[in-house]
Amino acid sequence: MNTGQAVTQELRQWIIAQAGAGVTAPALIAAMCKSGWSEDVAVDAIEQVLRVHLDQVARERGWPPAVPVPEPPLDDAPLFLDAGDRQVEVLMSMAAPRVVLFGGLLSDEECAALIDAARPRLQRSLTVKTDTGGSEVNKERTSNGMFFERGETPLIARLEERIARLVRWPVRNGEGLQILHYQPGAQYKPHYDYFDPAQAGTPRILARGGQRVATLVIYLNNPAKGGGTTFPDVHLEVAPRQGNAVFFSYERPHPSTRSLHGGAPVIEGEKWIATKWLREREFK
Repeated sequence: MNTGQAVTQELRQWIIAQAGAGVTAPALIAAMCKSGWSEDVAVDAIEQVLRVHLDQVARERGWPPAVPVPEPPLDDAPLFLDAGDRQVEVLMSMAAPRVVLFGGLLSDEECAALIDAARPRLQRSLTVKTDTGGSEVNKERTSNGMFFERGETPLIARLEERIARLVRWPVRNGEGLQILHYQPGAQYKPHYDYFDPAQAGTPRILARGGQRVATLVIYLNNPAKGGGTTFPDVHLEVAPRQGNAVFFSYERPHPSTRSLHGGAPVIEGEKWIATKWLREREFK
């Protein structure tokens, strides 16, 4: 940072106005860097200002309160993170919403092993039915999938430990790893991963471990065309490259988190992903 600069009231108002006008976090960071801020300090300033502003707006509007969320250790803008048994690249990070793209979370061999183990157990993917707490087939989600139990195999257990260390969140707070298979034309239209507090079935769902607070999508192969993970609110699309993973968190079950996301249609080839949802508390 330019040592003569500080987060003044004028800067706070500018950040809030720009964010309110739909300017993306990378564009805000670029503008601050152009005026002399270092990138890591600019990210911290934007994140702090928007968090305080959002908390104030949330109280005024009666939104659900914010809760702690998983957070990779990115304060020093590292290129690599220690995930225990593997060094993982940090390819991209966004502060608001919090989105981080990891490179090389899984090896090619690990990706292939997950696909092989999942393939015989695939069924039509379901979505949570929040009015009852059950699940249902939904036309918005046109993939096949299955769930592994937490720690079901040595590979699953090793991957769960790796994820827990990477995002600093307990293994016990994670749902079982889900494997999804998308064929040409298959997609998952934009949606939120948290459970809607207004729905009658949500208390039953939350009894198993509280709200979902973060998602990690791991790409297990390279589709020929299409199949990216989209974030419509911030005009971001992550390419589905084998072994990479996109992480995003959401501190309250509300659209203000801008965590709306979807799986773009596969145009050519097929797409395999592994999804890990993280809860507030131990998932049972």
